[in-house]
Amino acid sequence: MLDRETETLAAAHVAIGSNHAIKIDCDVSDANQVALAASDAEDSFGRIDALVNNAGVADFSPADKTSFASWREIMSTNLDGVFLMSQAIIPMLARQGGAIVNIGSISGLRASTLRSAYGTSKAAVAHLTKQQAVELAEQGIRVNAVAPGPVETAMAQKVHTPAIRKDYRDHIPLGRYGLESELAAAIWFLCSDDASFITGQVLAVDGGFEAAGVGIPTLRGED
Repeated sequence: MLDRETETLAAAHVAIGSNHAIKIDCDVSDANQVALAASDAEDSFGRIDALVNNAGVADFSPADKTSFASWREIMSTNLDGVFLMSQAIIPMLARQGGAIVNIGSISGLRASTLRSAYGTSKAAVAHLTKQQAVELAEQGIRVNAVAPGPVETAMAQKVHTPAIRKDYRDHIPLGRYGLESELAAAIWFLCSDDASFITGQVLAVDGGFEAAGVGIPTLRGED
């Protein structure tokens, strides 16, 4: 488990149990920290079978108000972090084959307001996933991405107002937010041998949000 937020990392480590995981303080946008983290993981386990590139940051500002500093922070974590972590772990994955799952976003598949930096970073992750899949297949490494839609995370509960939540529910065919466990199940599947012939894919876990395009509740028979 890697995170630059040491308190959050420590709490998650306790929740999971120290017998099941090690925690490593690491900023995935820092090449030196990534190299040390990869070495620590190898020393602890001897092998790595799957890498989930889940680190991400966001700044939901209008396009003309997004600072370059914010743009660079988002790109360095959301995109550079995927690049650096993958490169550091590829040699270990190649020994016995394995999987990489990059966490994108529905914002990387469809444009929305206040997401010029975040959405662009996630769109780049989607294409990087395909590049990695094509190039790493000969080493026995599968690479896929999961693009979550609105999910009941602590962050969403904090920043999504009742009005925003209603808007999302009105435009999601399944009519609700996803659960963290549903997102985790998709990631687990893509890491597992059950997905042994799947690579280069971007799987939207979004209740049909991306597929529906513009949703008009009245046409769906809702009040």
